[in-house]
Amino acid sequence: MQTAVVYVGEKLKWLRTLNALTQVELAERAGLTTAAVARIERDEAEPRPSTLRKLAEALNVQPRDLIEE
Repeated sequence: MQTAVVYVGEKLKWLRTLNALTQVELAERAGLTTAAVARIERDEAEPRPSTLRKLAEALNVQPRDLIEE
């Protein structure tokens, strides 16, 4: 059984800029480090489900909104 890798970098960056947030501001709202947000946006890290939930909450969207095209 293969596991799907979920990259959300482009969508995350688009939603962050749409909300006029810096990476630092998003990280603070989500309780993450700025480095973690940057790595996710560059698709260097695949976020865990709990991290997706934190980011979605900080952006006032549903977690699925970060994953769907």
